[in-house]
Amino acid sequence: MPPAFTLVLETSTPHASLALVGPDGFMEQREFCGDRNHNAMLFAPLQELLADHGRPLISLVLVGSGPGSYSGTRVGIAAAQGVAIAMGCPAVAVPSILAVSSAQDGAACLALGDARRGSFWTAMMKNYSLTNPPALCDIAELTTLVSNATNAGIAVVSFEEPARFPLSADLSEIVRLEFPNAARLWNVWRRTNEETRLKWSAEIPQPLYLKPPHITPGKRQSLVRS
Repeated sequence: MPPAFTLVLETSTPHASLALVGPDGFMEQREFCGDRNHNAMLFAPLQELLADHGRPLISLVLVGSGPGSYSGTRVGIAAAQGVAIAMGCPAVAVPSILAVSSAQDGAACLALGDARRGSFWTAMMKNYSLTNPPALCDIAELTTLVSNATNAGIAVVSFEEPARFPLSADLSEIVRLEFPNAARLWNVWRRTNEETRLKWSAEIPQPLYLKPPHITPGKRQSLVRS
C-alpha cells in the first residue's frame, strides 16, 4: 500500500492556504487570496496540489473552523468533507485561531474579532488548545480583557485590522494582525495533546459559531410524515 498523506485546508480568512503533508513530515503549502470567492479560488490549487503528487492516498483531512469568514470557512469544510468521503478517511475541524504565529510555541494568547452590531468576540488559547471557546462581549468587556491580557504579558491577536476595534490608542497598538495558515494548523494538530485530538475527531466538522445557529422550524407540520 502506498504511503498515506494528510491534507490541510485553511480558508477562514482571505489569506487562504492548503498543505499536503507526507508520511515523512515533508510539507508542500499553497497560498491564495480568496476574500469572499473561496468557492471559486479553492479548487484549482487543490487539484494542482494533489496532481503534483500523483493523486496521493490521503488518510486524514484537517480543516480550519474559524471563527472568521463564515462563507470561506463553510467552503473549506465542504471541500474537506468531499475529499474525506472520496478517500474514505476522517475529516477533522481544528480552530483556526490556534494557527496564528503568536500561538505556535504554545504560548497563551487572547484572540479577538468584530462580531458586528456593536459586539465583539474573544477567546483564550494556550498549549495548542482553547482554554475557553469564543464568547461575545461588549466594548467595555473587550477593553477590560485586552487590558488584563496586556498587563499579564499575553499576546493579543486578531484576523482583522486593529483599527476596527474602538479601543484606546495604547490598547489598539497592542493588537497584532495575524492570519492562520495550513502549515501552522498542521503544527497545532501535531503538537496538541491526545485528549484534544480525540475531542476534535469526535465532532462533526462545522464552523466555530459565536452563538448557536438559528434554526427556524417548519410551519406546515401536516407535510411532515410521522
